[in-house]
Amino acid sequence: MKVSIIQTILHWEDPVKNRTHFDGLISSIGEKTDLIVLPEMFTTGFTMNPKKMAEPSNGETLNWLQQKAKAKNSVITGSVAVEENNKYYNRLFWVEPNGNVSTYDKRHLFRMAHEDEHFSMGTKKLIKNLNGFNVCPLVCYDLRFPVWSRNTFTKTNGSYTPSYDVLIYVANWPEVRNYPWKQLLIARAIENQAYVIGVNRIGTDGNNISYSGESLIINPRGEIISKTKSNEESIETITLDKLYLEEYRKIFPVGLDADDFTL
Repeated sequence: MKVSIIQTILHWEDPVKNRTHFDGLISSIGEKTDLIVLPEMFTTGFTMNPKKMAEPSNGETLNWLQQKAKAKNSVITGSVAVEENNKYYNRLFWVEPNGNVSTYDKRHLFRMAHEDEHFSMGTKKLIKNLNGFNVCPLVCYDLRFPVWSRNTFTKTNGSYTPSYDVLIYVANWPEVRNYPWKQLLIARAIENQAYVIGVNRIGTDGNNISYSGESLIINPRGEIISKTKSNEESIETITLDKLYLEEYRKIFPVGLDADDFTL
């Protein structure tokens, strides 16, 4: 499965400008890719002004995502501030080329920025199959919570089947906390025996918070396999190898000893 990650600046609270910006970036991906990953709140930046900036779940950005997914023949995912039933959500869209849409609402709201005062938390994870990979997309602050992120393992006759193969975090993760960003992404890959993708923005937002990107793709051994540079706009396409993942799980079957749990 080929995955393309887009690390770029975001224009503060300007959905039209951001969609235009991503139009060019997505169109510039020359090779065929299966999945395109955009940052968290890619139309606005990490705004705490949903009364002004949130759009309907079936609004302009979703229509735009459907058009881009069809044009590129790729799944596109990223999160947007949306309003639904008089509540606001930091909602990740998973948009397929045929127009089908799945969503995940951010579970862990970043109280240090008062996100919990403006948005409602999600309650259900999303796992989607793409080219034989089960993919679990999450949002930013979710990264700090290993129980929510945890892979589950169905065990039968000395073997096991994980619930997902790829874990994604779309983010607006500030530069000042780059060290935990990297370490937690690596930890999530190792403990869950899965590829982990972390896509972060660069630049400075409307609250004068700086972001350096540090977007990463990590293999199940915890090794970084992408080369995105900090503070630089970058589009990188990486091929994830399912056979490599399955062979690693066979030679190091920690899933057989994983604790069972219910959230």
